[in-house]
Amino acid sequence: MKKMIMALAVLVSTLSAFAGEEKITPKVLNAFKSEFNTAKEVEWTVGHNYYKAAFVYNDKHVFAYYNQDGELLGLTRYLSPDDLPLNLFSDLKKNYCKYWITDLFEVANTEGTTYYITLENADTKIVLKASAESEWSLHEKTRKA
Repeated sequence: MKKMIMALAVLVSTLSAFAGEEKITPKVLNAFKSEFNTAKEVEWTVGHNYYKAAFVYNDKHVFAYYNQDGELLGLTRYLSPDDLPLNLFSDLKKNYCKYWITDLFEVANTEGTTYYITLENADTKIVLKASAESEWSLHEKTRKA
């Protein structure tokens, strides 16, 4: 009985030691380390044909996406309104002052940088999209139940 309990305890501790560990290819790890060598609190997720690294870089939470060859597909990070380009920040204050911000993030890839913001009021939830050079445009709008 003691042997069975001991074997079960060893099995459970072995399984939990490997739980959550992801297999990241050396190409991806090397690409990440060369680009973000001062990153902290790195956590990896393996998706279908991509790898996602969630980490802290320059005191910001950043997400980097890589393909299987170690090519950086894009970056995302959460922002505060103060981090927006001035034209987008001003447009928000002028045209969307009756909403509160529930989500704001930046997407950077080979096509450029795009900003997404989710705004809500009592009745409506809207998602706006913009590049640094443009104004906000409606990406999605839903009425709350």
